Amino acid sequence: MLYDTQFQRPKDVPEVLSKLSALSERTGPLRLMEICGTHTMAIAKTGLKSLLPEAVTLISGPGCPVCVTPAGEMDAVLTLSGQPGVTVATYGDLLRVPGSRKGISLLRQKALGASVEAVYSPMDALAFADAHPEREVVFVGVGFETTAPGTAACLLEAARKEVFNFSVFCLLKRTEPALRTLVTAPDAAVNGFLCPGHVAAITGAESFAFLPQEYGLPAVVSGFEAADLVYSVLELVRMAADGKAELKNEYVRLVKPEGNPAALAMMHQVFEPCTCHWRGLGEVKGGGMAIRSEYERFDAGKRFGIRIEETEEIPGCSCAEIIRGVKAPQECPLFGSVCTPADPVGPCMVSSEGACAAAWKYRTVR
Repeated sequence: MLYDTQFQRPKDVPEVLSKLSALSERTGPLRLMEICGTHTMAIAKTGLKSLLPEAVTLISGPGCPVCVTPAGEMDAVLTLSGQPGVTVATYGDLLRVPGSRKGISLLRQKALGASVEAVYSPMDALAFADAHPEREVVFVGVGFETTAPGTAACLLEAARKEVFNFSVFCLLKRTEPALRTLVTAPDAAVNGFLCPGHVAAITGAESFAFLPQEYGLPAVVSGFEAADLVYSVLELVRMAADGKAELKNEYVRLVKPEGNPAALAMMHQVFEPCTCHWRGLGEVKGGGMAIRSEYERFDAGKRFGIRIEETEEIPGCSCAEIIRGVKAPQECPLFGSVCTPADPVGPCMVSSEGACAAAWKYRTVR
């Protein structure tokens, strides 16, 4: 094994890098994409990009759920927060994400008197609703398959306890349809994928087998420690050098081929696939999750008649291109000047898993 038992750092970094360098001479230029925001931050924090051979480039993809939430969905959330008697509860990152106008966010709405609560989990929002029966409490659920089971469990608990002043505005996204849209886009230029360990823990490593089987792209399900990342990149470069496209599971200590059956069953009980918009990818068939009709009493979209309009992104913001890996954060004309963590324009600078936030915090370069 190339890593120690604590998965903190590779034991033989020079040897690993030497292998990478030798293999890259056989591959030519490679663009490898991570599709997990935690990977994005871990890669930036460890300085991995600076250690790789010049031919190997790591790029960030649509792995941050806050970042891929389009402006139209945020506009709908902001409109909802202005309704009398309604409390909007969601994760902290989403509070600072603007809609289609710079500076207009849930945090600003809260400062102007709207009832907005930051929560650590949907169960916190449910507890708030149970304690405040006089208010309509709406949990804005964002995320991928990682957070979907928790949201499903919360909705089932609300039904069991008959907390009818609680509902969910479901903005959850599905990973596979988005990746299919990404790799078939005209500007797609990806030679391999670091697949998200968190999502795979739920869906299973085999849920990413379509990448090599259908698109001829090597894929490695990776963990998040420095050694996980180095080993996973080495495996991708090795497959490219050997002309192979396979799926490998590096994160075997947590991810099983079949995933988590209990979590999947709960997710499928409550949600069904639907077409939705992703920032940067546009309309993705099957790319979202909708609350099934059996639980529509807890569907905020139907309860409040929420309409999601297609809106233009803030002028100059390159988040859409950054999410697709077409641009690096530093190539955005607003990066570091108009757009900073203190005064963000786009979600990639807001989120703790955003590519721009990572590039700013750790001063990374492509």
